[in-house]
Amino acid sequence: MRVFKNAWFVRFARKQHIPDTALLEAIARAENGQIDADLGSGVLKQRVARQGQGKSGGFRTIILYRTAQRAVFVYGFAKSDRANIDGDEEAQFKKAAAHVLGLSDKQLAELISKGQFSEVQESGKEIQK
Repeated sequence: MRVFKNAWFVRFARKQHIPDTALLEAIARAENGQIDADLGSGVLKQRVARQGQGKSGGFRTIILYRTAQRAVFVYGFAKSDRANIDGDEEAQFKKAAAHVLGLSDKQLAELISKGQFSEVQESGKEIQK
């Protein structure tokens, strides 16, 4: 399983002090069937804990997800800032999922080299299920 975050999410995670380990934990839960909300078409909403607090007081993340293959964190928000994404945003995430989850490894490498995506790794190792 390869896990990525787009450039917007990199800035969000840095500003909110969300460590990569919290993102990997969210993906591990999804891989084990513990999905907070499956929005369909490869889009998940998964909670990520705030440092020193639980998931319920933390952040909601939008992940473009294909089981055992690829996950891309693309958006996040604090529940205190907004209740949920709207229907138009959900539709846009579904369109993005169709595109992003269909990218080849070569295309992904090009996006990484341009700084549009970065790969989330734990201790320099790709996570395994």
